[in-house]
Amino acid sequence: MSVSTSTPLTDSAASGRQPLTLRTLIGRIGFGGTILIILLILNIWFNPQRFAPVAWGTVIGLAAPLIGAALASSPSILSGRGGLDISIGPLMGFINVIIVVFVIGKAGLSGPVPVIAASMAIGIAFGAFNGFLVTILRIQPIVATLGTFLILGGLTTTLVPSPSGTIPDWLRTMSGGWSILPLVAIGAIWLALSRLPYIGLLMACGSDDRAAYTSGVNVTLVRFLAYVLGGLFAGFAALSLTALIGSADPNIGANYTLLAISAVALGGISLAGGRGGPVNAVTGAAAIFLLQSLLVYFNVSTFILQMAYGTILVIAVSATQIERWLFSRGDRS
Repeated sequence: MSVSTSTPLTDSAASGRQPLTLRTLIGRIGFGGTILIILLILNIWFNPQRFAPVAWGTVIGLAAPLIGAALASSPSILSGRGGLDISIGPLMGFINVIIVVFVIGKAGLSGPVPVIAASMAIGIAFGAFNGFLVTILRIQPIVATLGTFLILGGLTTTLVPSPSGTIPDWLRTMSGGWSILPLVAIGAIWLALSRLPYIGLLMACGSDDRAAYTSGVNVTLVRFLAYVLGGLFAGFAALSLTALIGSADPNIGANYTLLAISAVALGGISLAGGRGGPVNAVTGAAAIFLLQSLLVYFNVSTFILQMAYGTILVIAVSATQIERWLFSRGDRS
């Protein structure tokens, strides 16, 4: 009679499953997910009242503009060829000013339909403008969107030099109990597109646009639509921003540019394109928001916050490369 000497470790190895270790856990959720979990634990530990379940609506409302900006930055980056759209932040600020001062204030159209429609239309228009510059005129994405960044910044401050205006109650609820709605709308659009060939074509162009082109993919159209999609997402992010600040502020939008790119990189979306998705963007944005919350709790200077954002961007890009090297090496072994 033989006695079995197998152990859980050998059984898992025989079945092809790796034992759950710190290395395999990081491999599954990524560096961004690991940092998110750590920061969430620290925030709950130091400030349990703010992160209690009854306050989740308010917390999401505070984080929603950053999450929306990260989601809006993702399509152009995923399309490859250095597709950084640095105009997302100023676009959010411009939409905020237009809908509060002109749509709600001067035109008196305070209902959900005209406000949401105007926000989406402006976002799509400037997304198409960026797409035209990048894909038709073939201007480098960072140069093209920098031009749009400066145009929107100057136009916004010219139209509304200082904070002004108010918002209707229905829009204000998007900073509280209904703060999840703009993010759900973005997620629904992405989910709908994922059931169509477009998302696969977007990833193919980002991974290897030459191979995609030789396979018959209209790379120019796919990349153009990526900028349009980013502009549409920026429109929803602008609604979250407007709900949060409760007025028109010409100076607040640009702050989200660096944060959005940092969030995308931290979440694990490759800045070279073709790798990642909306979950990565949300993960990175949530991690940065939790870092903000923790630093504000300890009354850290705003100058330190700016240093932290730049450091996060460098570390996130480096960590993504280290992660790919580390776990690809583990796969070969």
